[in-house]
Parts: sequence; C-alpha cells; structure tokens
Amino acid sequence: MSIALMTTILIVEDTPSEMQLISYYLQESGYSVISADSAKEALTKVLDQKPDIIITDVVMPGMSGFELCRSLKKHPSTEKVPIIICTSKNQEIDRLWAMRQGADAYLTKPFTREQLLQVVQSITGGK
Repeated sequence: MSIALMTTILIVEDTPSEMQLISYYLQESGYSVISADSAKEALTKVLDQKPDIIITDVVMPGMSGFELCRSLKKHPSTEKVPIIICTSKNQEIDRLWAMRQGADAYLTKPFTREQLLQVVQSITGGK
C-alpha cells in the first residue's frame, strides 16, 4: 500500500473547476481528498476530519486563505498541519506575506500536475 493513500489533503477552493482539477491530480496520485469551498467550512472540516495537509486558495468570499492560514497556525490542534497557499497572486510580496502567515509552501496558478505533486511531496518528506 502506498503511503500517499494514508495522506488526506483538504482543498479549500471556491472555484469549482480549480477544485476539480486539484482533486483529480491528487486522487490520481493516491491521496485522499476532502473539499471545502470556503475558509469557514474548512475550519470546521479541519477539526472534524484532521487532514494531513491543507491546500488553500487566497481570494475567497468571507475569509481569505491568508486569514485561514493565520487562524489555523494559532490553534494548538491545527498549528502543525502543513498549509500550501495555491493562488494566481504571483508577486514576491504575496509569497512573503503567505510565509509570514505561517504557510509552508506557495504554489502559483496555473500549475502543472507535476508542480502540484512536487510541492505536496516536499511537505510530506517525499512520501
């Protein structure tokens, strides 16, 4: 059994086509996927389902991915969960801000399947 099968990834994305694409790439590679279309929904799912990794968009209604990241990193039960910010914001300042909020990795859209898997594997230590 592949280790990827034991890794659960929560995708927080409000664009259905992006959600489908990310889910497909990850599931095809053996990861278990949970989805949330808002940061608020993600906060609930993180506590209930305890994913191994979180991939979040930045620009979403209500709470941004940056705010979600900051909130999760402040909470004792979620502070250790790696977070990948996945966004079309490709300025260096955005990347730096994401890291200041506690993000573990930053991926800009559009990305390839290989880029997504490489970032996920870098966080899981190559698993």
